Amino acid sequence: MFHSMTKNGVRLALFALGCTALVAVTDHFTRGRIAGQSQKQLQQTLGELLPAQLYDNDLSASCVQLRLPELLGDDLPHPVYIARKGETVTGYIIESVAPQGYSGAIRLLTAVTTDGKISRVQVLAHRETPGLGDKIERSKSNWIDSFTGQALLGDPDPRWAVRKDGGMFDSFTGATITPRAVVKGVKNVLLLLQQHAQELTQAPACQETP
Repeated sequence: MFHSMTKNGVRLALFALGCTALVAVTDHFTRGRIAGQSQKQLQQTLGELLPAQLYDNDLSASCVQLRLPELLGDDLPHPVYIARKGETVTGYIIESVAPQGYSGAIRLLTAVTTDGKISRVQVLAHRETPGLGDKIERSKSNWIDSFTGQALLGDPDPRWAVRKDGGMFDSFTGATITPRAVVKGVKNVLLLLQQHAQELTQAPACQETP
């Protein structure tokens, strides 16, 4: 009986060891491919946010990290991608969080040209209610495009609110909290560029994912 249990234990141990080795080998050979695909996806996403004629650098490689919780939405460092034409900075793409969505934080990418106008806003991730709050997705409605071409006149700028609060942005029937959070999140990005642009020149470079 003891001999049988020992034999089975050895078999299980060898099986577990083999599975671990297989996972390690698979990870070794696929990590580079996955990283390459992620980088390609990032480049494609960034390329959709600013007009191609505005820059000639690799946006994904021109990245610094900024930590401004009061404007970026949380305590984490956020990537800021800097667009350049030759040696001239022409725009920024800033990842931020709108923390007060109906179902939690909403991750955003906001592209802004150096004249302070929004080029495009992209929702990266959210958990808003399907059929209501998910209209912030471009695939569900064109509401997110209402930011394009807008600028912030200063703080305060009462236009930067949903119409229910006296501002210029529509809300969704039955779902005001979600658009209110996104409007505030995008406004905070514009405030960041107005108040902290100098810090971008001193911010550390983004760390590469291993």
